Amino acid sequence: MRFVVVTGMSGGGKATAIRMLEDEGYYCVDNLPVRLIDKFTELMFMPGSEISKVVLGLDVRADQPFAYVEDVLAKLREKGYPYEILFMDASDETLIKRYKETRRAHPMAPDGRVEDGIRAEREVLRGIKANADYVIDTSRLLTRELKEELVKIFLENRSYNSLMISVTSFGFKKGIPVDADLVFDVRFLPNPFYIDELKMLTGNDAPVRDYVMSFEESKVFMEKLEDMIRFLIPNYVKEGKNQLVIAIGCTGGQHRSVTLANELYERLKGQGEYGIKIYHRDI
Repeated sequence: MRFVVVTGMSGGGKATAIRMLEDEGYYCVDNLPVRLIDKFTELMFMPGSEISKVVLGLDVRADQPFAYVEDVLAKLREKGYPYEILFMDASDETLIKRYKETRRAHPMAPDGRVEDGIRAEREVLRGIKANADYVIDTSRLLTRELKEELVKIFLENRSYNSLMISVTSFGFKKGIPVDADLVFDVRFLPNPFYIDELKMLTGNDAPVRDYVMSFEESKVFMEKLEDMIRFLIPNYVKEGKNQLVIAIGCTGGQHRSVTLANELYERLKGQGEYGIKIYHRDI
């Protein structure tokens, strides 16, 4: 029996994750009253049960203290019922945007500001997030990418990358990405924009890439940047960080930043201990 408890921030993608797992053959129950969780679990683990994969969705409700949910889960563990916790999360900025798009009230602040509800919910869920087996941050995940993560964890039983790294290029004239954790300015390098045959190309094109990487400063910068990022990754993982956004910027976000973001991505990808994606915001 594989028993998965899915919870997380309201708007973080819990309902979407449950639907995806249901499509993959899991028996899913969402918003079960807390007092029925114990009995439901007993029934699922009864000998001879034909159900081998179960998902139980739990969220913060105004009519029941979430501390009681944690107590029930702790008692299930004491009774020997094995389960895994999947925590669906997203940045505050992403959650606010999603609530504004749907025009829904936050369950923790039905008559107040969404920001206040998010703050209160994070405090309530702090304990269960700390004990979660998997934390998936959907701030930058496409629906397809979320499904790939869930399939990898819950169907293919592959190792889970607790840290997702996003390398993004950007142009300073359009502003620094609001969700960036680390920002690097590469405007010290010669600008291909002023070379006629390179002006209309981007860092994704070989002529621009070859030009930018032809300078010794570019090579030294990449060596030092890679060394620092490799030092930081295990320390971020140890501290429980699950989303790292590395932003590399130049003037317009077309040439130098794109080239160096691609270079960093190529150097870091395929390590297995973390997931990594590449974005180019301004091309």
